[in-house]
Amino acid sequence: MTTLTLIGRRDPFAEFDALVRTAFAPRFVRTNGFTPAADVTRDGDDALVRVELPGLDVERDVTVEVDRGTLVVRGERRDEKSEESGGRVLREVRYGAFRRAFTLPGHVTGDDLSATYDAGVLTVRVSGAYAGPTARRIPVTGSQPVAVEAAATDDAQAA
Repeated sequence: MTTLTLIGRRDPFAEFDALVRTAFAPRFVRTNGFTPAADVTRDGDDALVRVELPGLDVERDVTVEVDRGTLVVRGERRDEKSEESGGRVLREVRYGAFRRAFTLPGHVTGDDLSATYDAGVLTVRVSGAYAGPTARRIPVTGSQPVAVEAAATDDAQAA
């Protein structure tokens, strides 16, 4: 049986920590990072990892790599907007680094991956992620019944 563990690696307490920091932190404290949404689906023997990265320049701000059996998608979001209206300037700045990691099956190498970006979604195709060795039943043999019967017969005659 091939096991595919393409689940984003997260600290199990990260959401709780973020909730506590938000509840008890002063209102002017701002977190610098963000975690883009990710989805893993199956397409035949391939796995598709989709990461939502709207508004990013993927050629400049996003890196996709394989590191010791792990697919790593990381980058940085830098978004600045300025509007001037009625003598006032409204400026909004959003930024933050992100990193998503997905464990790959042992038989998958970097050559098995391809990535595309369209309409704000980065799609990484992991070719053959679900292919590979399938479960094989191993027959279990028992001991020879003749030897057991012979030992039982010898015990019965001795008694």
